[in-house]
Amino acid sequence: MGFYVIAWREIAKFLRQRERLLSSLVRPSLWLLVFATGLHDLLGVSIVEPYQTYTPYQEYILPGLVGIVVLFQSMQSALSMVYDREAGVMRAMLVTPLPRAFLLFAKIGGATILALFQAFIFLALAAMFGFYMPFATVAWVIPAVILTGLMLGSIGLLVTVYTRKIENFAGMMNFVIFPMFFLSSALYPLWKLRESGADPIYVLSLMNPFTHAVELIRFAAYGQFNATAFAVVVGVGLVAFALAARGYNPLAGAIGRVKRD
Repeated sequence: MGFYVIAWREIAKFLRQRERLLSSLVRPSLWLLVFATGLHDLLGVSIVEPYQTYTPYQEYILPGLVGIVVLFQSMQSALSMVYDREAGVMRAMLVTPLPRAFLLFAKIGGATILALFQAFIFLALAAMFGFYMPFATVAWVIPAVILTGLMLGSIGLLVTVYTRKIENFAGMMNFVIFPMFFLSSALYPLWKLRESGADPIYVLSLMNPFTHAVELIRFAAYGQFNATAFAVVVGVGLVAFALAARGYNPLAGAIGRVKRD
C-alpha cells in the first residue's frame, strides 16, 4: 500500500504536467529523425553483437535513445526529490512508520514506471516513422528498462543527498547526465572509439554504468542476455541505493549536515 501511494503520487504529478511527456519525446525524436538521418550515410554499423547483419544507424541508436528517455526521467524525478525536501514533503514522508529505504525505493519505483511508459510511447512513435526493434522480443526490453530505471534513479537519489538547493541541481546534473550520455554506446559503437585511437575515452566509456544499461537494453531487444551489462547495472544500482539510503539517514548520512548548512 505504501509503495502504491508514493509511486502513484509520482505518476499523478506527471499526468498533471502533460508538457513533460511532450518534452520527453521531443528530445529522442530529434536525435532519431534529425541527427541520425544526417549521419545515416556516414556512420553505418558493421556486424557486431547482438546484430546478425549490417545495421542502419537509426536502428542502432534506438536502444540508446530508450536509455536516454530513462536517464532524463530519472534525473527529473531526482529534481522533484530536491523540491519535496525544500517544501517539507520529504520530511513528512520520512517520519512515517515505513522504513526509510522502502520510501526511497518507492520514489524511484514510481519514476521507473513513468520511464517505462515514456520509453514505449517513444518506440511507438519511432515505429510510425519506420524505425523499430524486433517486435518478437519487445517483452524482453521491459525488465531491462526497469533495471536501468532503478539504477539511474538510485544514482539520481544519491546526487540529491549532496544538493542543498533546487537552484544548484541543474548545474550538478551537468556533471552527471552529459558525461553519462556522451561517454556511452548510446549514439555510437565503442569499437569506433578504439578504431579512431581514442583509447582514454574508450576506457571511460567502458567504466560508465550507462553504457552497460544501454547494452542491456540493446541485447534484450534482440532476444539476448548480456551478463556483464546485467551485473554492472544491478551492482551499481545496489551500491548507489545503499549510499543514498545512508545519506538520507540524519544520524549517519550527509542529509543532516546539508540541512544545517
